[in-house]
Amino acid sequence: MISDNTLYSLALFLGGLSMLLIVLYHFLEINSEEHKALKAKSIPGAQQGAGKAKS
Repeated sequence: MISDNTLYSLALFLGGLSMLLIVLYHFLEINSEEHKALKAKSIPGAQQGAGKAKS
């Protein structure tokens, strides 16, 4: 049978691994080419007005 210490270590490892995979997934999703294309299509004038100063 599995001991309490082994179960604790396994749960800690799997929890840390799942959090790491979630962060990696979000990083890859945000930097994907499809996301950049959708962002550029939804806001066509966003890049042009970025450098303008308010008066």
